[in-house]
Amino acid sequence: MRGTQRLAVIATPSLLLAGCALHGAPSFEIFGAYFPLWLLGGVLGLLGALIAHRLFVASGWVLIVPLQLSVCLAIGFTIAVLVWLSGTGHLL
Repeated sequence: MRGTQRLAVIATPSLLLAGCALHGAPSFEIFGAYFPLWLLGGVLGLLGALIAHRLFVASGWVLIVPLQLSVCLAIGFTIAVLVWLSGTGHLL
Protein backbone atom coordinates (compact mmCIF):
# COMPACT_ATOMS: atom_id res chain seq x y z
CA MET A 1 0.00 0.00 0.00
CA ARG A 2 1.10 3.50 -0.65
CA GLY A 3 1.28 6.12 2.08
CA THR A 4 -1.97 7.90 1.17
CA GLN A 5 -3.93 4.68 0.85
CA ARG A 6 -2.62 3.48 4.16
CA LEU A 7 -3.53 6.78 5.78
CA ALA A 8 -7.05 6.57 4.31
CA VAL A 9 -7.50 3.03 5.63
CA ILE A 10 -6.38 4.12 9.10
CA ALA A 11 -8.33 7.41 9.19
CA THR A 12 -11.67 6.15 7.81
CA PRO A 13 -12.79 4.25 10.95
CA SER A 14 -12.06 7.28 13.11
CA LEU A 15 -14.67 9.28 11.18
CA LEU A 16 -17.35 6.95 12.55
CA LEU A 17 -16.45 7.70 16.17
CA ALA A 18 -18.70 10.13 17.98
CA GLY A 19 -17.48 12.59 20.58
CA CYS A 20 -19.35 14.82 22.96
CA ALA A 21 -22.53 16.63 22.02
CA LEU A 22 -22.36 19.94 20.19
CA HIS A 23 -22.77 21.96 23.38
CA GLY A 24 -19.69 20.32 24.92
CA ALA A 25 -19.05 18.18 27.93
CA PRO A 26 -20.22 19.40 31.34
CA SER A 27 -17.22 20.97 33.03
CA PHE A 28 -16.38 23.26 35.92
CA GLU A 29 -13.66 25.84 36.26
CA ILE A 30 -11.44 24.90 39.18
CA PHE A 31 -8.32 26.98 39.81
CA GLY A 32 -8.46 28.37 36.27
CA ALA A 33 -8.70 24.99 34.50
CA TYR A 34 -11.83 23.27 33.20
CA PHE A 35 -12.33 19.82 34.67
CA PRO A 36 -14.90 17.33 33.39
CA LEU A 37 -17.79 16.66 35.71
CA TRP A 38 -17.11 12.91 35.83
CA LEU A 39 -13.62 13.61 37.21
CA LEU A 40 -15.02 15.84 39.94
CA GLY A 41 -17.63 13.19 40.75
CA GLY A 42 -14.97 10.49 40.93
CA VAL A 43 -12.78 12.49 43.28
CA LEU A 44 -15.70 13.36 45.56
CA GLY A 45 -16.86 9.73 45.47
CA LEU A 46 -13.39 8.55 46.49
CA LEU A 47 -13.33 11.05 49.34
CA GLY A 48 -16.82 9.93 50.38
CA ALA A 49 -15.71 6.28 50.45
CA LEU A 50 -12.66 7.15 52.55
CA ILE A 51 -14.74 9.19 54.98
CA ALA A 52 -17.31 6.37 55.22
CA HIS A 53 -14.55 3.89 56.04
CA ARG A 54 -13.13 6.20 58.72
CA LEU A 55 -16.61 6.63 60.22
CA PHE A 56 -17.11 2.85 60.28
CA VAL A 57 -13.80 2.39 62.09
CA ALA A 58 -14.42 5.23 64.55
CA SER A 59 -17.94 4.08 65.43
CA GLY A 60 -17.11 0.38 65.70
CA TRP A 61 -19.39 -0.63 62.83
CA VAL A 62 -16.41 -2.34 61.25
CA LEU A 63 -17.14 -5.32 63.49
CA ILE A 64 -20.84 -5.39 62.57
CA VAL A 65 -21.03 -4.57 58.84
CA PRO A 66 -19.60 -7.32 56.63
CA LEU A 67 -17.82 -6.76 53.29
CA GLN A 68 -16.39 -3.36 54.16
CA LEU A 69 -14.75 -2.87 50.76
CA SER A 70 -18.02 -3.43 48.90
CA VAL A 71 -19.98 -1.20 51.25
CA CYS A 72 -17.49 1.68 51.03
CA LEU A 73 -17.27 1.31 47.24
CA ALA A 74 -21.06 1.46 47.01
CA ILE A 75 -21.15 4.60 49.15
CA GLY A 76 -18.44 6.24 47.05
CA PHE A 77 -20.13 5.25 43.79
CA THR A 78 -23.45 6.62 45.03
CA ILE A 79 -21.84 9.94 45.92
CA ALA A 80 -20.09 10.12 42.53
CA VAL A 81 -23.32 9.42 40.63
CA LEU A 82 -25.27 11.97 42.68
CA VAL A 83 -22.62 14.63 41.99
CA TRP A 84 -22.69 13.81 38.27
CA LEU A 85 -26.49 13.81 38.10
CA SER A 86 -26.81 17.07 39.99
CA GLY A 87 -24.11 18.69 37.84
CA THR A 88 -25.76 17.71 34.56
CA GLY A 89 -29.20 18.76 35.75
CA HIS A 90 -30.72 15.26 35.64
CA LEU A 91 -31.31 15.10 39.38
CA LEU A 92 -34.78 16.38 40.24
